[in-house]
Amino acid sequence: MARKIILGIALTLILMMPTTTMFAHAETSPTPPPDGSNFNIVGAGSSFVFPLMSKWRVEYHAFYPGVTLNYASVGSGAGINQFTKKTVDFGATDAPLFPSDMKAAPGALTFPESIGAITVAYNLYGVKTGLKLTGPAIANIFEGKIIYWDDLAITGNNPGVSLPHARITVVHRSDGSGTTFAFTQYLSAVSAQWKHDIGFGKTVPWRAGIGAPNNAGVAHYVQLTPYSIGYVELAYAMQNKMTYAAVQNADGNNFVLPTIDSTLAAANQASNLPTANGDWHNVSIVNEPGANSYPLASFTYIVTYSDLSKLKSMTPAKAGVLVHLIWWMIHDGQQYSNALWYVPLPSNVVQNDMNGLAMFTFKGQHLFNYTAGT
Repeated sequence: MARKIILGIALTLILMMPTTTMFAHAETSPTPPPDGSNFNIVGAGSSFVFPLMSKWRVEYHAFYPGVTLNYASVGSGAGINQFTKKTVDFGATDAPLFPSDMKAAPGALTFPESIGAITVAYNLYGVKTGLKLTGPAIANIFEGKIIYWDDLAITGNNPGVSLPHARITVVHRSDGSGTTFAFTQYLSAVSAQWKHDIGFGKTVPWRAGIGAPNNAGVAHYVQLTPYSIGYVELAYAMQNKMTYAAVQNADGNNFVLPTIDSTLAAANQASNLPTANGDWHNVSIVNEPGANSYPLASFTYIVTYSDLSKLKSMTPAKAGVLVHLIWWMIHDGQQYSNALWYVPLPSNVVQNDMNGLAMFTFKGQHLFNYTAGT
């Protein structure tokens, strides 16, 4: 009897060994920065994500005092440029990398780290938030084809709203901008004329209006200029108490305000995302279907190199800290999203990012041994 028991225990241990060995080196999170460490992580790019990135900078440092995050809100175009030139540890952009960017930065990884909304903000005395605007009307305003606020294309959807016979001042970005990319991508989706005349990109050949740098610059100019209109990320609009439009949804049966819930409704339509080292240039969550989907929603992305030894300022220890910082942003850092009018990442996006984190190496050595499901 005793012999049978011993054999049974031995057989059980043998059966357990392959499973134990398979996951022995798997991790659910990278190693945190050690106490007494001193690291400076440098990022640059998107002004869209700056309010959230600024909060992350403060909170991560509070948890890990030895790590300082320096982030420059210079616009997505400049962020991608600095990333490809390897002058920063990571770039941040609302416009995904295009094949030309990937060619200039072989081995790039893309991590969606936040989701936000772009408001169509205006300065009209006596007109509250919620002016109803269709996509074609917005396109014609920004192309300079609708000149006055009392144009029928605006008044027709806003009975009872007193709109002045005043010239519209259009305010757009003057720098290379991921916010511009998402905004003009939306206009290209809803207006064939806009797509033909202007198209979409981080910079476009504007035919009307005046330019201002970054989201903060556009927000500031709209606030100072009566009868103006501009496109501003939701956090800036809320923080500056701006008024903004309810935009007609993709289904054409509702006018939707930008909120956390309506932005999430759009983001939930995203599926079959590329791998972190894949081609993201066709990924978009503008003009998604659904009665309550806000049509001007956008991911923001962190972009960096899979082999972090490509960066001159990088050491194996600092590389480990950068991996942990990105992991923290897509996990613990998401708790700060709602208060700043961003949408926490859906679970499928987090899982996509986790698989990407496992691609980081330093001179051939993996920095995070993650296996999905562990």
